[in-house]
Amino acid sequence: MRLKDKIALITGAAQGIGLATALKFAQEGAAVVVCDMRSDAIDAAVARCRDLGAKASGQRVDVTQRDQVDALVAEVLQRHGRIDVLVNNAGITKDARLQKMTLQQFDAVIDVNLRGVFHCAQAVADPMVAQGSGVILNASSVVGIYGNFGQTNYAASKFGVIGFTKTWSRELGPKGVRVNAVAPGFVETPILSTIPDKVLEQMRQQVPLRRLGRPEEIANVYAFLASDEASYVNGAVIEVSGGMTV
Repeated sequence: MRLKDKIALITGAAQGIGLATALKFAQEGAAVVVCDMRSDAIDAAVARCRDLGAKASGQRVDVTQRDQVDALVAEVLQRHGRIDVLVNNAGITKDARLQKMTLQQFDAVIDVNLRGVFHCAQAVADPMVAQGSGVILNASSVVGIYGNFGQTNYAASKFGVIGFTKTWSRELGPKGVRVNAVAPGFVETPILSTIPDKVLEQMRQQVPLRRLGRPEEIANVYAFLASDEASYVNGAVIEVSGGMTV
C-alpha cells in the first residue's frame, strides 16, 4: 500500500476524477477526507471508500468560501493530527466564446478553479511546513497548456493553476512539501454529459489511442505523485491525455 496511513484531503471528490482518486487512495491505504458540495454524493463516496477497508469521512465544503475551508482543515487536524496530501480537484466549466461570455460565467469559473485552489493550498501550507512534509496536487488540464475554443475562463484558470504549482514548488520545496499538477485530456466524467455524441467522437479522433480517458487513469497518476515513489518529483505538470497533443 503506497499511501498507508497517509491523511488525504480531496476536493470535488464525490464524482468523476475526484471520486476515482478517493477510491484509489483508499485502496492504497490512505485515510480519505471526501470534500464536495453534494451531501448525498459525499455519503455515497465515503461508504465506497469504507467498503475498501479505508478510514473515510466526508465534509460539505464550498472551496470559494475561505471560512469553510479553514474550518475543514482545522477539523481534519483535530481528528488526525496532520494532513499529508491535498488534492485540489474541485472545478467547474461554464463555456462560451469570448464575445458571448458573461462576467458571471467568467467569475464563477475563476472563483472555483483558481481562488478555490488558492484557499485550500494556503490553508494546508502552514500545517504541512510545520510537520516538515506534505504533498499538494493541483488539477490543471491540457486546456491549461494549449487553450481551447470557447473556454476562455476555464483555460485561464488552468493556466493559473500551473503558475501556482511552479511557484509553490519553489516556496514550499525547501520545507519538505512537494507541489505538482496533473493535466488530464478528454476524460469520461459527468462534465462531458452535455456534449453530443458526434462531438465526443470527434474528440476521440483527436487522441492517438482513439478513446477518452477513464477517471481511474488520472487517479493512478495522483496516487503515484502522492506516494514516496515520487519523492523527487516537484514542480511538474504531468499531462495524461492519451497523446492528444503529440
